[in-house]
Amino acid sequence: MPYCGTASQTCFKLSIKATDAPFVKSKLLFLNMVVKLILSALGAYVLYRVINVAYARLTSPLRHLRGPKSPSFVMGNILQLFGGVVTEIEDRWVEEYGTTFTISGFLSQLDLYTIDTKALHHIITHTQIYQKPLEVQYNLGRVVGPGVLVVEGDVHKRQRRVMNPAFGVPQIRELTRVFVEKSAQLRDIWKAQAVLNGGAARVEVMSDILKASLDIIGLAGFNQNINALGTGTGAVPDPLAEAFDALSASERQFNMWRNLQGVYPILRYIPTRADKIGRAAQAEMMRIGRQLLARSQRDIADTGTFETGRARDLLNLLVRANTSQEIPMNQRLSDEDVLAQVPTFLVAGHETISTALAWALFALTQNVQAQTRLRAQLLAIDTDTPTLDELNSVPYLDCVVRETLRVHAPVQSSERVALADDIIPLAQPYTDMHGNTHDTIRVTKGTVIVLPLLTLNRDPTIWGADAKEFKPERWEAPLSTAIPGVYSNMFTFLGGPRNCIGYRFAIAEMKALLFTLIRAFEFELAVPRADLAARAISVTQGPFLLSDAEAGSQLPLFVRPVVRA
Repeated sequence: MPYCGTASQTCFKLSIKATDAPFVKSKLLFLNMVVKLILSALGAYVLYRVINVAYARLTSPLRHLRGPKSPSFVMGNILQLFGGVVTEIEDRWVEEYGTTFTISGFLSQLDLYTIDTKALHHIITHTQIYQKPLEVQYNLGRVVGPGVLVVEGDVHKRQRRVMNPAFGVPQIRELTRVFVEKSAQLRDIWKAQAVLNGGAARVEVMSDILKASLDIIGLAGFNQNINALGTGTGAVPDPLAEAFDALSASERQFNMWRNLQGVYPILRYIPTRADKIGRAAQAEMMRIGRQLLARSQRDIADTGTFETGRARDLLNLLVRANTSQEIPMNQRLSDEDVLAQVPTFLVAGHETISTALAWALFALTQNVQAQTRLRAQLLAIDTDTPTLDELNSVPYLDCVVRETLRVHAPVQSSERVALADDIIPLAQPYTDMHGNTHDTIRVTKGTVIVLPLLTLNRDPTIWGADAKEFKPERWEAPLSTAIPGVYSNMFTFLGGPRNCIGYRFAIAEMKALLFTLIRAFEFELAVPRADLAARAISVTQGPFLLSDAEAGSQLPLFVRPVVRA
């Protein structure tokens, strides 16, 4: 059969001899048979899964609970929770069905949804029974690798034990200088823009806050000067930041195929473009991570101490703790375990904190009285370079941070799966669809439980009728709730053995940035309030413009320098 090449226009002729025809025909028949067998096996497996899920649904002890209807057999209620704009749908569900009910998960399997505080305490403290679902581990692991955010069981306990010292109060106190320096750099950039625009500037603060936060975690995490805030025309991007951006960019939006790969491991052998990008980016991050790790190990070998005149970054502190005599040799982390924390630090110390700070600035534009009051207290501090103790001494700053993390928790929800049958106690009994009341709920192995961080933080039965309003004043009187959270009677940082290890780091960074920026500027929303919504991206829910949703997370604000008397 003839084929003409377009470049040379030379015509080649491929011929099949008559004697070869039976062989070629039999080969094609064999390939056709193999394809049919594969498709048949795949179809049988899918049918088995569907039947298995249907049987589990029909026999599940959750089948008597009430709950919303499933809009899709395949996706259940998943897209309503995670597939787009964060709405009030969960609040409506709680109002209609109570604190404990069922929703439909993948292939309409019955998942448990609860904001019952006693139930949540049981779930997050019994980590031998309740762990992250395998698909969540897979999808999160694509970005952060086998770090402390992903691993479970004894591996998690070992990593956590070694890492804890790096996140203590003394260590955060030393890192505050980094937070303040980068806050001042961001302040000066916005001041320059305001001068160029005649005294006020419209700033897309989300992107700049992301850069500042990336710079902070670069220095505080690895003593790596990423200098994202200083990048401009002709600047050379930092290779660590480039690799991380490439890795996380393809993971930010909900992806059906990626979700299927998480549920069915066999599909992971079918490579996609995102898989190739991710593997290349992870390889680059590990290459850079090995260099950073080797540098930290040399510091210990050369000096035996960290008093070398530079910040005691988290990676150095981790290496130091890992070689401590207090850690038995069989409990120490391997180099690969230590390296796995590099992308973990970047994810946990970058996007979540940036999102929380953006929401804080937004909330203060909607409550000008709170913004003014906060600025007055901050200006009363006679320094531009506060210590951690000075940041913690401003009462209203603490109130603003707490209220932001309550009303605008960066992470909307989490999930756990039961590894064994269990009975969960309830603080608030539920009434099933037959009218029977129960003060416990039985779950079977494989049951998925949704932990609704944001919904619990806004529960009117706990916080009052104004639960959804941003009111920092509510924290001026001591608050006590039954929420089993590690921080301030809220669920933002979870609780139990798997609470957020870096919550002190996040709070200190937020306070440093707010201290510097609120003292320097008056903030005003630059778009109509109705155009702004919260939308799930990756693991966080950030501000989006409904009129420009494809542009990604953004928050346009007017910034006007404060004129001091």
